[in-house]
Amino acid sequence: MAERTMRPEKAAIAADLKERLDGAEYFILADYRGLSVAQSEDLRGRLQKANTKMLVLRNRQFSHVLRGLSFEGFEGQLKGPTAMFYGSGDVVEASKVLKIFAKETEKPVIKLGALEGRLVSREDMIEMADLPSKEQLRSILVCTLAAPMTQLAGVMQQKLASLVYVLQAAQDKKSEGE
Repeated sequence: MAERTMRPEKAAIAADLKERLDGAEYFILADYRGLSVAQSEDLRGRLQKANTKMLVLRNRQFSHVLRGLSFEGFEGQLKGPTAMFYGSGDVVEASKVLKIFAKETEKPVIKLGALEGRLVSREDMIEMADLPSKEQLRSILVCTLAAPMTQLAGVMQQKLASLVYVLQAAQDKKSEGE
């Protein structure tokens, strides 16, 4: 059976979508049904702070692009109006923005996501919003690494202070004997 060729304008859109996905570390798919223009603009503004962009998709075209990128298991999820949220920043920050916005407006409803080339379930994407951000994890790591050094410095300072007290006591004793 011969493969159908795509019209040039659809092929260009698919190529653009593939390029966006190639440059993204993650993407999140959501049903944006019922989202007003004002809400959509508000969401885009919030997402911009998390280095995430929003793109409304045609499911059939997106399915074609995902198959070309060797993603599997998404077919049943692409129903109804779909928006893709993608970026190269912190997926946790993007998830937090979507979770907070959805709590306020009950929209958009996350369908699934992908992280580092693997599909991630809806539940996992929602749970990701509860994780600490990359910046918070970095600060925890720095504090964890710095703690032993801080303790060592404290012990050394305490030993030095003890030595000073002993020397002072010896000097005081010597001066009493004179």
